[in-house]
Amino acid sequence: MSSSKPKGDRPPRRGKNRSGRRIPLKRRILNSAWFHWLVAWYVRWAIGFARLLGRRRATALSAGFVRLVAPFIPENRVAAANLAAAFPEKSDAERQRILKGVWDNLARTTIEFAFLDEILDGFRIHRMDKGMVTAHGLETALKLRGGEKPGLIFAAHLANWELPATIAQRFGLDLTILFRMPKNSIVAEDLMKRRNEMMGNLVASQLGTTFEIASALEKGSHVAMLVDQRRMGSPLLPFFGRPAATSTFFAKLAREYDCPVHGARAIRLPGGRFHVEMTPQIDLPRDGEGLIDVMAATETINEILEGWIREHPEQWLWVHDRWRTGKPLS
Repeated sequence: MSSSKPKGDRPPRRGKNRSGRRIPLKRRILNSAWFHWLVAWYVRWAIGFARLLGRRRATALSAGFVRLVAPFIPENRVAAANLAAAFPEKSDAERQRILKGVWDNLARTTIEFAFLDEILDGFRIHRMDKGMVTAHGLETALKLRGGEKPGLIFAAHLANWELPATIAQRFGLDLTILFRMPKNSIVAEDLMKRRNEMMGNLVASQLGTTFEIASALEKGSHVAMLVDQRRMGSPLLPFFGRPAATSTFFAKLAREYDCPVHGARAIRLPGGRFHVEMTPQIDLPRDGEGLIDVMAATETINEILEGWIREHPEQWLWVHDRWRTGKPLS
């Protein structure tokens, strides 16, 4: 009698997945332990070097370098196509100007992560109209802090999207933040440590996330999340006139807990300054039973995000392939 194991129980051969298909060399390299260590070493070195240069010189150097190499990066084509579809009325020159601004903003935001404490140095609740970071509507955060119900806050990858959560922490707002964990576990651990210091409780988007977020809301913690990225398998809802796979998780939480809902965004200003805004409570559409209509509410949030992005298109993450699936809306 043969003692060989069933085919399905055999471990995959080196360089192949469980179905026997060969894993592309590029993917094997990107997922290898040595490559993760190399990237983590580079990130740590870059942060240390940036601190040595200082915020202004480091961000300027990063922005200049990224603008130079961006035309050779595949994501540049993605961003250009996204801009052409979103702004057909704009000229090629206008869209190119926006695209350069997109890379400039992304490069600066990456480096600014090492300087969040410096950027917010001097920010005070009683003088939100002065300093490196000004703010409007943050009295809403004060109301949430003393409110009877926890609040739900949505945001987007606009300007430096780390700032609203960092400011909320300074307001003493008990905040739980849902975020997407980097695939590099070493970098992820470094980011988690830094973000926990600056922003409070973080929950990685993965299996079991729903229960963690529900538990936080039931304990009275406010919940914030970025809602502008693609979620494969989600309903296709209009965003800049095209269907985009859009998570309904935020609206489902709003329906389940009937929480106050607010939006928060950052706007990059000249001279390395920022303006942070928090909306008043948003009345989301409800169904015949008086409950929040999940699909209609998600569309409403998409409309708000689109309005924000249209105001400052160069400050959004157009390099993300937001519209990978779907056909043009009829």
